[in-house]
Amino acid sequence: MTHDALDAPQTAHLLHRGLGRRGLLAAAAALGGGAGLLGTAAPAAAKGGPGGGGPGDRGSGGGPVRAAAAGSRADRRRLLPAVEPDAVRWGYLPAVGAEAVLQVPSGATVTVDTVSHEGILEDQGRDPVAWFGEHGVAASGVLEDAVAIAAGYARHERRFDVDGPHVVTGPVFVEGAQPGDVLKVETLSALLRVPYGVVSSRHGKGSLARTRDGGAPAGITIDEVMPPVATDGRSTGDPQRYGNVSVFTPAEPGPGGSAVGTMARSGGRIAFPLDPFMGMMGVARFPAPAAGGLVDPTLDSVPPTLGGGNIDVGLLGPGSTFYLPVAAEGALFHTGDPHFAMGDGEAALTALEGSLRTTFRLTVCKAGSGDAPALAHRYPFGETDEAWLPIGLSDPDGIADGTQGTDLDVAARRAVVNALDFLVEELGVERPVAYAYLSAAASFVVSQLVDRTVGVHGVIPKAHFA
Repeated sequence: MTHDALDAPQTAHLLHRGLGRRGLLAAAAALGGGAGLLGTAAPAAAKGGPGGGGPGDRGSGGGPVRAAAAGSRADRRRLLPAVEPDAVRWGYLPAVGAEAVLQVPSGATVTVDTVSHEGILEDQGRDPVAWFGEHGVAASGVLEDAVAIAAGYARHERRFDVDGPHVVTGPVFVEGAQPGDVLKVETLSALLRVPYGVVSSRHGKGSLARTRDGGAPAGITIDEVMPPVATDGRSTGDPQRYGNVSVFTPAEPGPGGSAVGTMARSGGRIAFPLDPFMGMMGVARFPAPAAGGLVDPTLDSVPPTLGGGNIDVGLLGPGSTFYLPVAAEGALFHTGDPHFAMGDGEAALTALEGSLRTTFRLTVCKAGSGDAPALAHRYPFGETDEAWLPIGLSDPDGIADGTQGTDLDVAARRAVVNALDFLVEELGVERPVAYAYLSAAASFVVSQLVDRTVGVHGVIPKAHFA
């Protein structure tokens, strides 16, 4: 099955056509729950070739799987829908050796219909038609796959207080990928499937979370905890009484044919640009649980790891490349956590979460080929047309005890070391000069503060090395 995703001009036209008197929600109802309404696409030649350009302008077995159509070209698009509840993992990542849902050759282009967890979680009633209906969305404007997953997911018993929130689609088996290789993930487009998203803040999570012992984290007082301690209803054991806060956020047209997310405030509104990207892009890294099944702390979808996963780097949208060290035959690529927009740090806990139709090109890079930086064989690494993005994680193997507050300093130091290694290995810069350059002209940005394992990424402008 193939699908050509709508490009940005087409989706912008749909967005404007659906506005007028009745607004965006009427457009969603008229077009159907699965229609793409707005997104961005990378130009076809933006990365320099079929495999994309890399640092320095480089050229371009896991069990039973559903194979691509015989004789299909590597660049033919394949659609991976999320409709069936037994085709996704809710809160957990695929393990090494997991059964794939799709098999493709290296260089293939895959379009994935991703589903946001917001609006379907237990603290929101696990009924997206009812929850979004409270915010003015008609039943016809709620995605059918979101409804199906909320009502019918039964691959394991959901535990709201323990399991990750993310709906994880995949894995995709990429032919030729072996441990020690790199999977190059190029994001070609990210299109809104619905004209609304949600930002949530939950007790015990986020950058201002109350600690497990009931106190305030270092640096703030108990009165500065968010959400406020007085609203914490976790002792009830009923997620709908926990006092978590979810802010419904419509998408509306912005200046110059763009789109903005909007939030109501006293006396007016807040409007900010949309910049869609996938928060989660990963490959299998950890073995399956010894007892079988899908549930294991090492597979929790929340903390990012050396396999990528919930990396939450906002620059990794359309036109970007993400390099991932392969640990499993076929790589077993998976994705989830679609974002309409995110500020660096993701302070409150979530980004502006909303379902996306995202198109990727998946290419295997062998050691010594020059198709991926050497660093990417041991650590996730990002790239845009303008910059290289060395990444640092506070705990790259992922922590399993569910606590918030790992060391941001550790993540920052690792990002700096990875930046140094990249400049030395790929561009031949002497290490003391590279260290001085990073201080003078590169930036180190907090990726996110809230995923248990926290992240920092460097931004090294390519123009400095022309």
